[in-house]
Amino acid sequence: MTATEDVTRQISYTVADGTARIVFDRPEKLNALGPPQRERLIALLDEAGSTVEVRVVVLTGTGRAFCAGGDLSRPGPPPAADGRPARIVGATGPAVRSAQALIAAVLDCPKPVIAAVNGVAAGMGAQLALAADFVVASARARFAELFVTRGIVPDAAAAYLLPRVLGLHRAKRLLLLGGDLSVADAERLGIVHQVVEPDELDAAAGALAARLAAGPTVAIGLAKRLLNQSLDSDRVAAFDREEMAVAMNVWTEDSAEGLRSFAEKRDPVFRGW
Repeated sequence: MTATEDVTRQISYTVADGTARIVFDRPEKLNALGPPQRERLIALLDEAGSTVEVRVVVLTGTGRAFCAGGDLSRPGPPPAADGRPARIVGATGPAVRSAQALIAAVLDCPKPVIAAVNGVAAGMGAQLALAADFVVASARARFAELFVTRGIVPDAAAAYLLPRVLGLHRAKRLLLLGGDLSVADAERLGIVHQVVEPDELDAAAGALAARLAAGPTVAIGLAKRLLNQSLDSDRVAAFDREEMAVAMNVWTEDSAEGLRSFAEKRDPVFRGW
C-alpha cells in the first residue's frame, strides 16, 4: 500500500443523503493526526464545502478515541550536517500553522459541521471537536488539554478557541493547569449538544445531520459565518456583514421556497441552493 493509499484509508470520506462523513481510522494511534492526515482532512473539508450535494459534514473516529491530537510518534529531524542543532527557534512554525489551518478549515466550512465524539478528544483533537458547530458525544467522551503537563505551549488554536467556547477563566484553568473536561461538565456548560450511550452515537449524529441536511443550506452557512465573525467584530462591521448576508441569501431558491411555504401554510421543502 502506498503512502497516499494509507492516508486515504486513515481519513475516509463518503457522501450519502446530503451528508459528508469523515472518519478518522487510526485506532492504533488513537486517531492522532500527523501532517499527511491533516492535509487530507483540510482538503476534504474544502471539498465538502464546495460540493452542492453536501449539506452537512460529520467528523468521527474509530476505536477508543475521537482524536488524540498531533502524532507525536513521528521522529524529529536529525541534526544538520553543518553542526546546527535539530531544534531551532521558529522551526516549528510550519507544523503549528498546519494545525491552525485545520481548525480554520472547520470554522470556515460553509456547511454545518458535527463532531460525533466517540472517545477522548485531546489537544488538537479537542480543538477539532470544539470548532465544530455541534458536538454529539458518547458518554465515554472527554476533552483533554494536557499541553503544559508535557512542557508544551498550547497550540492548534487553543488559546484563540477555548476562551470563546468556555470563557476566559475556564480556558485558563484548563490550559494552564492541564486537565480534562468531562462530558458531563461539557454538557452542563452547553458545549455538547447531546450526550448518548456509545452504541447510540452514530444514530444520534445521523439524526442531527439529517435535520441540518434538510435545511436551507446557504442560509445556515451564512448564519454560521456571521456568528463566528461576530466575536471578532465591532458593531458597525457586524451590521454591515449581516446586511450583505441577507442580500445574498434573498436570491436563493430556498429563500423563495420559505416565503412560498409560509404563504401557502405548509412546511418548506429546501433544496440547498
